[in-house]
Amino acid sequence: MGLAIIWLLVVTLVVGAAWHLGKEMMLKTNITHLRYESTLLADEVTQQINSRIRSLERVSTKLGEEENPTRLYEELRSNQALLSWFEGLVAIDQYGRVVADMPGVAGRMGLDTAEREFFGMVKGTLRPYVSEPFIGRASQEPIVVIVAPRIAADGAFLGAIGGVMNLTGGIFERLSRVRLGEHGYASIATASGKILYHPNRDLLLTQTPIQPTSDLLDQALYGWQGEGVGPLQSGQAGLQSYAQVWPANWIVCLFIPLSQTELLLSDFIGQLLWLWGLLALSMLPLLWWLLRKQLRPFSQLAQQIKEVGLRQRRRVALTTSMQELQNLTETFNRVEEERDALLAHLQEREAFLDSVLNTSPQGMFVASFDGQITYINPALLEMLGFDRNVSQPSWLKQIHRDDLEDAKDLWLHSLKSGNDFIRQLRFIREDGEVLWLDIHARSVMLYQGGHSLGLVGVVKDITERRAQEALQRWEAEHDPLTGLLNRRGFLRRLEEAFADFQKTSTPSALLLFDLDRFKPINDEGGHALGDEMLRRIAQVVAWEVRRSDHVARQGGDEFAVLLPSCTLGQAERIAEALRQAVSEISVSQAGREYHVTLSIGVTTFDEHDASVEEALERADAGSYYAKDRGRNGVVVNIMSDEATQLFE
Repeated sequence: MGLAIIWLLVVTLVVGAAWHLGKEMMLKTNITHLRYESTLLADEVTQQINSRIRSLERVSTKLGEEENPTRLYEELRSNQALLSWFEGLVAIDQYGRVVADMPGVAGRMGLDTAEREFFGMVKGTLRPYVSEPFIGRASQEPIVVIVAPRIAADGAFLGAIGGVMNLTGGIFERLSRVRLGEHGYASIATASGKILYHPNRDLLLTQTPIQPTSDLLDQALYGWQGEGVGPLQSGQAGLQSYAQVWPANWIVCLFIPLSQTELLLSDFIGQLLWLWGLLALSMLPLLWWLLRKQLRPFSQLAQQIKEVGLRQRRRVALTTSMQELQNLTETFNRVEEERDALLAHLQEREAFLDSVLNTSPQGMFVASFDGQITYINPALLEMLGFDRNVSQPSWLKQIHRDDLEDAKDLWLHSLKSGNDFIRQLRFIREDGEVLWLDIHARSVMLYQGGHSLGLVGVVKDITERRAQEALQRWEAEHDPLTGLLNRRGFLRRLEEAFADFQKTSTPSALLLFDLDRFKPINDEGGHALGDEMLRRIAQVVAWEVRRSDHVARQGGDEFAVLLPSCTLGQAERIAEALRQAVSEISVSQAGREYHVTLSIGVTTFDEHDASVEEALERADAGSYYAKDRGRNGVVVNIMSDEATQLFE
């Protein structure tokens, strides 16, 4: 198949090259031939025109200054031999009237030609002139007139002698015998663009059609002569050649369609294809036999390599005279020996690794570079509560759903980039216990042989450590007596709320208060009784506010409440509810009952606040103002002094 395709490509390239070169050669040959034909035809027409002009000049010279129409007619009759060149001879006086006509044509005698362009040109230049084609008024035929002037001895214009040529005969009949193939043709046009001769007689005296995509004819009308390729009147591309007939101011035009010039080449290419086809059919069996013979050692080599792979033989032993195959055999045997040594070494390393992983108290696993877990050591199986036959999809489902997608994305990224996989996630055992696992996996490559072991991961159970860290974080921000936020935790949440206010104008309210008449409880009942009162107050305040609010004991009997996303009106109502609820709390000891009240300062963040300290100062000032007004009250203290209000 390969030979057939290559042979077909060769044939295609050869035939394509032959077609391309043939087209170029045929084009050059036809252009040369067309140039020769147009030049030959133009020279012939030029000679014919010059001969006719000279004959008319001789007749004009013989007439001298004769003006008698009869004598003029007699002189024309004496030159009847000119009728082989002309369809008629006429004598025209100095006023443009035909005064003699030979042979006689009805209506020609006395005909006024003064308005004709040929009479004006001859009278004005006193030189011979070939007229533009026109329909004769007497003959009603398309004609041209060659005119020679009659000049007196003193140079005065006496009239003219004219030879009438019919466009359907004479010079133009010669063109009908020009053969340019089946569809080629010759034509003659004047410099003004009127057609004098065309194989289609209906086009005589019509204006030449100038193709918009080719300016060759347009240039020829301006005096250029030469050859080129352009669109023909039919629209198809063709060869064109133009030659000038200067005495008559005519243009000889030759046209041949390109398709006609390629007919011989097409026949040749067809014969060439048949020849190449027969040659290919005859050569393929021979080439096939030669190729089979040359490739037989390769088949033997492939078979022996297959047997080595199946461990049916240890090395390749090939008998061949081809030096390349001998070198290939030696190289394969050497590589196979190195591979065996490497595999033996790898098996030792894998056995050592299995021993290390199985005896390690640390949870460990091995994964391939396509992400599949290929090994889990006993310590990790025990940690996760699995047996050895667990499938990867099963334990993936036990990763906490909030951690699963992020872990998957990081795992895929590590597989693609080769970076370490480091992640902490929650794992739910089948008994419901939630473990926090710290996983660190790294790629391991055996560069000596180019083998890869995969990803080796270490898994640590950090559940206890996470719980301890969470407890430490909670203790760092909470009051151990009441369980409320301490000053540190409260300030952090206050800063976050203030940042939201600055970014999104989210309103937040702040309540600060301390306990009225709390000191007698500590002094008379002792600190234990005071601590009990503080715990009850903390419970009541936490109950009265919203779940999204933050309550803090800032120290001693000082409390604060942050109300995120809360308007000033809502904050006032919450503050009043707190004041009312705390006033109903009591503790008793030794038959005596103790009560406390709240002096609450209320404020909100203001756009002019530079920090949370300004809001804290306003709320604190409101609390002191409430105490000054008699305690057990709520004071709203916002930025404007006039807006300060007191509620008791």
